[in-house]
Amino acid sequence: MIKIENLSKSYRMGPSEVSALRNASFTIENGEYVAIMGPSGSGKSTLMNLLGCLDLPTSGIYRLENQEIQNLDLNELARVRNQYIGFVFQNFNLLPRTTALENTELPLLYGRVPDSKKIALSALEKVGLAGRAGHKPNELSGGERQRVAIARAIVNNPALILADEPTGNLDTKSGTEIMTLFRNLNNEGVTIILVTHEKEIAQEARRIIRMRDGKIISDESLAKDNESC
Repeated sequence: MIKIENLSKSYRMGPSEVSALRNASFTIENGEYVAIMGPSGSGKSTLMNLLGCLDLPTSGIYRLENQEIQNLDLNELARVRNQYIGFVFQNFNLLPRTTALENTELPLLYGRVPDSKKIALSALEKVGLAGRAGHKPNELSGGERQRVAIARAIVNNPALILADEPTGNLDTKSGTEIMTLFRNLNNEGVTIILVTHEKEIAQEARRIIRMRDGKIISDESLAKDNESC
């Protein structure tokens, strides 16, 4: 599904050039569940932005479903994001004046998908929030908001979900519920890449990629059976 080769990203800051990602290389197969760990400034967010087609590399190759992403223009990047990728963020990124159903429906509206409300309601049912479809974000708990974000991420049936610190703003109980949802989605065949600084959260994955100073320093497959957790 994903293959990156010597992927690098640099930013110009005044007279200086800062290397945020340096020669990263790895492959992620369909159905994998991968956690990316590293301290602040390690390059993990830069890597996630590149994997999510939100930015383009300075150099190197990124193949997603056999497409060379670094060669695409902005319209093609938007199409790939909408077709293949669902995003879940630490701060939920919900529109405050729209309901849970309307937030979930957004990717379908961009894609002009028929029966969008019905499909969005089905996604909310999958995360256990059909009964809260008419509520706005300020009427929902943090855990419920993140479940709406997950419903929005899965509404297009993406092959890949990218989750950036998805439990960072949640209490322990809500965080556990969110990780259960991710585990269930992965068991259904969805590829999940998760950024976290929490060791306990990373252990939910089946593989951990660790980063430091813009480089990948280790890539470890976990032997434990996560389905039994």
